[in-house]
Amino acid sequence: MLELHEAEFKKINCLECANCCKTTGPLFTAKDIDRIAKKMRQKPKQFTDEYLRVDQEGDYVLKTLPCPFLETDNNCSIYDVRPKACREFPHTNRKKFQQISNLTLKNIAICPAAYNIVESMKQKIK
Repeated sequence: MLELHEAEFKKINCLECANCCKTTGPLFTAKDIDRIAKKMRQKPKQFTDEYLRVDQEGDYVLKTLPCPFLETDNNCSIYDVRPKACREFPHTNRKKFQQISNLTLKNIAICPAAYNIVESMKQKIK
């Protein structure tokens, strides 16, 4: 999977799509919140109150979509401090990739790169 992931991301430009930022929101860890709040010169509580809500599983997620940090040119205004979930998306380079198959099925509907990686994997299996 790592080989397929690396090959795909040599071909694709995420800035042409940014569908992940437009349609889904990442989970924010406490470390993410602290790091982003610092970058924005806010207290973590202020950042949380302004941008996040707690979902059904008790995780911090964005209040609104598309992501409020997505700029009109599809760049991310907090790219250098973005959440871990954003840095790792679409999670197709994980060592234990088979453990996140349900997440991958969701991501292929959102991310052309994830779709292409799974299609390449299917071809290699044949």
